[in-house]
Amino acid sequence: MAKVQVLNVAVLDNPSLFGNPFQFEITFECMEDLPEDLEWKIIYVGSAESEEYDQTLDSVLVGPVPAGRHVFVFQAEAANPSFIPESDAVGVTVVLITCTYRGQEFIRIGYYVNNEYTDPELRENPPIKPDYSQLQRNILASNPRVTRFHINWEGSAEKMEDLENVDPAPNTTMPSCAGGKAPPLGLGMMPDNSMDCM
Repeated sequence: MAKVQVLNVAVLDNPSLFGNPFQFEITFECMEDLPEDLEWKIIYVGSAESEEYDQTLDSVLVGPVPAGRHVFVFQAEAANPSFIPESDAVGVTVVLITCTYRGQEFIRIGYYVNNEYTDPELRENPPIKPDYSQLQRNILASNPRVTRFHINWEGSAEKMEDLENVDPAPNTTMPSCAGGKAPPLGLGMMPDNSMDCM
């Protein structure tokens, strides 16, 4: 059984301008004292075509963690537009929250993100070069996808044993949304509707 259970993730300041920080309030429970840090990351998927455009927006170490319930707000700066292909600036993408213990990822939470112009004129006639100052970011907070991984919490040589609650089909993607192509869920992430958080 996992020694850490994510109980809830609340998406704050949403919708928001593209350039505003991402903010997530994360509630998790430790079943017993953890002597080492949990490493949390926020990753922005810049393109559905290639992982090379994924951006790790921030990572934070939390720990050592005593047994019990814990809450913290994880904030990260917005994605850097210079690393996003212009053709992928507007439309649907994904933001991921991951957590690892002793270098082993045990949970990945993915959200659709819809970037669009709020000005009707810009929606009808979008500029060739994206105007990020006019883009609004809307995280679809009610529809997260969660992947959980079995890990060795004691940290011996054995690594990941198997995947829990995962569709084994390769290259699984999220269904398309808002008429656009769907971005991948990210390395190792598959859709999972049976989740114990949110």
